[in-house]
Amino acid sequence: MKKLLATLLLFVAINPLGFGQVQSNLELLDIFNMEYVSDPQISPDGSKIIYVRNFKDVMTDRNLSNLWIINFDGSNNRPLTTGNHNDFAPRWSHDGTKIVFKSNMADDKMKLYLMWLDTKETMALTNTPQSPGSVSWSHDDKHLAFNMFVPEANESIIKMPGKPEGAKWNDPPKYIDKMNYRGDGAGYYKGGNSQLFTLPISGGTPKQLTFSEFDHGGPIWAKDNSHLYFSANFHKDEEFEPADSEIYSINVTTGETTPLTDRYGPDGSPVLSPDGSKIAYLGYDDRLQGYQVTRLYVMNADGSDSQLISGDFDRDVEDMAWNSKGNGLYFSYTDQGMGKLGSISLSGKVDNITDGLGGLSLGRPYNAASFSASNNNKFAYTMGDTSHPSDLAAADTKTTKRLTNVNEDLFSFKKLGKVEEMWWESSYDQRKIQGWVVTPPDFDPSKKYPMILEIHGGPFTSYGAVYSAEIQAYAAAGYVVLYTNPRGSTSYGEEFGNLIHHDYPNHDYEDLMSGVDALLEKGYVDENNLFVTGGSGGGVLTAWIVGKTDRFKAAVVAKPVINWTSFVLYADGVQFFSKYWFGKKPWEDPENYMRRSPLTYVGNVTTPTMLLTGEEDYRTPIAESEQFYAALKLENVETAMVRIPGAGHGIANKPSNLIAKIAAVLAWFDKYKGGE
Repeated sequence: MKKLLATLLLFVAINPLGFGQVQSNLELLDIFNMEYVSDPQISPDGSKIIYVRNFKDVMTDRNLSNLWIINFDGSNNRPLTTGNHNDFAPRWSHDGTKIVFKSNMADDKMKLYLMWLDTKETMALTNTPQSPGSVSWSHDDKHLAFNMFVPEANESIIKMPGKPEGAKWNDPPKYIDKMNYRGDGAGYYKGGNSQLFTLPISGGTPKQLTFSEFDHGGPIWAKDNSHLYFSANFHKDEEFEPADSEIYSINVTTGETTPLTDRYGPDGSPVLSPDGSKIAYLGYDDRLQGYQVTRLYVMNADGSDSQLISGDFDRDVEDMAWNSKGNGLYFSYTDQGMGKLGSISLSGKVDNITDGLGGLSLGRPYNAASFSASNNNKFAYTMGDTSHPSDLAAADTKTTKRLTNVNEDLFSFKKLGKVEEMWWESSYDQRKIQGWVVTPPDFDPSKKYPMILEIHGGPFTSYGAVYSAEIQAYAAAGYVVLYTNPRGSTSYGEEFGNLIHHDYPNHDYEDLMSGVDALLEKGYVDENNLFVTGGSGGGVLTAWIVGKTDRFKAAVVAKPVINWTSFVLYADGVQFFSKYWFGKKPWEDPENYMRRSPLTYVGNVTTPTMLLTGEEDYRTPIAESEQFYAALKLENVETAMVRIPGAGHGIANKPSNLIAKIAAVLAWFDKYKGGE
């Protein structure tokens, strides 16, 4: 026995990985090993939860997903589907015996599948050229309804002559006559619209219900299965009024469509009450503000007696589900950077159920979460904090429980940076500003560290106390990182969000600089090694900052807007930005457009500045980066441009793109960092 023990001790000494991993910092390649849970769907009786487990393949550079099922108490966790493909969007039948989901498991074509949960038998319900969109079960579980894109040929007035036999000509010219002709992540739009369909669960050919020239949102069934409810923007001036959708009902037999709402502003996301008598929905009265709180309304199923329920609640209602009695709803929201689950009565009384919702944004620390509710007031939701991406959690109105730990294998031997919340006052008007500081692994407060200020996009979004692969990668490289929610951020109420209405960027600059000053007072940041970066709206602010101060050693401006005039005429959603963010078109107010453009202040820039953008970004097109790059070159400022091939505005459409972005930022900052 002693000889065996000595042998084991020797084995551990020379092979420490045998029984426990040696702790080490995160490396960029570890991003391929990070998983997260999304779209948890609890069964109608609350006994089981199906969730999407997301993972990556290092050999094919793909984001993949499978379905898993687990009991509400956390027992019997096992996969429903397996393989290197994408299975997602599971939805329970009302009797809890079947699910439908989408998958490309067979031939890389995205199809709608049906699975019987007792036998796990699976069959494809569709084989259409286009993928079904949002799917809903009829209440007798005999039919499905969904929206799906129906292509139509784009008509061209250009008539090319016939080419000689065997001639090889270029493709014919593209004729474009619509205001919205391309979208980020979608490329140049094909002709057609999203229409409504029904389909029996035996499969076959979907029945098309609508044939209009407008897009239709995801449908839900009326209680008697005779109608569908959906949202759409059918207004004649729809191209000029992008946020004026209504809720409609459509008779599935006759196709007769009836509007249920009629106010100016978006109405959408209808949810039917348990008895079918009421519809809850989200929206607001559009006042053309940059930020408007999304509110919860309830009306009768025929559209009468609409009531604003969340009028006294100054936060966005993000998602909702009726309680079992139909006298109130559960809803998710974000408050001061924290994802929460609450309940609201029909009289508007709000109670908190739990917090810690989040974790769906793997790259940067955005607040993003999802939840579902059963018929007996139980919940499944994505739980996230600064130590891990989203896992699965379950709750009732009294208790909560974490059910999964999908990154335990990786994080058990990886050291993370510690994240602490901090608040400070803005030097501009003494507003309280919230942020988070991340220190490197093995942090020693007696030492001085270089610092990165990382700024969120939007600008009407929020960061929070959630995991971020980017932030942790910077910390692992030895940087203290500060990320924050300056004025204009959501989750602090409509007044705070609209402090930048028609005035962005401007005094959010003081909010950010005051945060840097507050962090410097802690004594462990080297004031001679300050760096700044941000993406999208954060790229705007980064470019703005280097035009206002030279306190940063280097900057990385990611997917920015540099010239507001070119942006509002070139980005996707042309009709939106000038109308809501400026109030006037560029030629009506050129001075205001230039005053708010970082390009105006390029002559002040001395900070070495890198530009980084996806080559297929149609939200903040790469021409914005090219303008700033050329201007900096003309001013003889040290600069470089990084172009991510095949990437849109969401650069991390491939895991390697996220790695490339982080590697580029660190390479630029390390180049200019002072002595260790």
